[in-house]
Amino acid sequence: MPVTLRDVCSVLERRFPLEGAESWDAPGLVVGDPDQPVTRIHIAVDAVAATIDEAIRIGAELLLVHHPLLLRGVTSVAESTAKGALIARLIRSGCALYAAHTNADVVETGTSARLADAIGMVDTVPIVPGTGAHGLGRVGSLPEPLTLAQLAQRVADVLPPTVGGVRFAGDPDRVVRRIAVCGGAGDSLLAESAVRQSDVYITSDLRHHPASEALESAAVSGGPALIDTAHWASESLWLDAVADELRADVPGLTVTVSRLSTDPWTGVVHPASSS
Repeated sequence: MPVTLRDVCSVLERRFPLEGAESWDAPGLVVGDPDQPVTRIHIAVDAVAATIDEAIRIGAELLLVHHPLLLRGVTSVAESTAKGALIARLIRSGCALYAAHTNADVVETGTSARLADAIGMVDTVPIVPGTGAHGLGRVGSLPEPLTLAQLAQRVADVLPPTVGGVRFAGDPDRVVRRIAVCGGAGDSLLAESAVRQSDVYITSDLRHHPASEALESAAVSGGPALIDTAHWASESLWLDAVADELRADVPGLTVTVSRLSTDPWTGVVHPASSS
């Protein structure tokens, strides 16, 4: 019997239960006929024109992404809109779209766990515990201490390159061992006790005011240094891992991973040298 999209959705929802998603999230099947056959799955962080075209070009019947295309409400999917044009392209090509977002963040092998593994952290547990080993973020230790600058370099070395690179805030020579990480945007966890008790917090999309306030607070009552990464880069490590899981769960399917960068930034400039 051919594998159907319904079969693949069932596998994904066993690995990433929908009830594990945050209340504001919108994971699950976005486009596709549950009864259509699936022989090839393509995986990417984002459903954008480049990754959708790539999936269609290689003949994938399903594009699995991390970020939901329809996270916020829309009132039209006319092809004069960006999202409408993408949805129409998927439907015409017979390519389904499925998103596993915060429900893929909280599982034991989710996005933060993959980032922690890549950095070399051990004895990790969730920053915000959920059920069993599930929960948001990960906190653990390095086998051997590093300086903040050395750890930032390690993070840069394990992530795919982006225009923005990796930034850090704090004394470069500070010795760090206890590490908290959250793949994707994680400034909402800055006040968590597990983060406050760590030597450094690694996440993405750190905004000026939350980062500044966290550093000022750390100077008075203790707290972590900060390492800020590109959002796409921190979550891209999940792609190969979930591909391996799908190959094991549904033998015979072809599962491919996009190597396209969907980081939105394409350039950076610095002030010209004074003459």
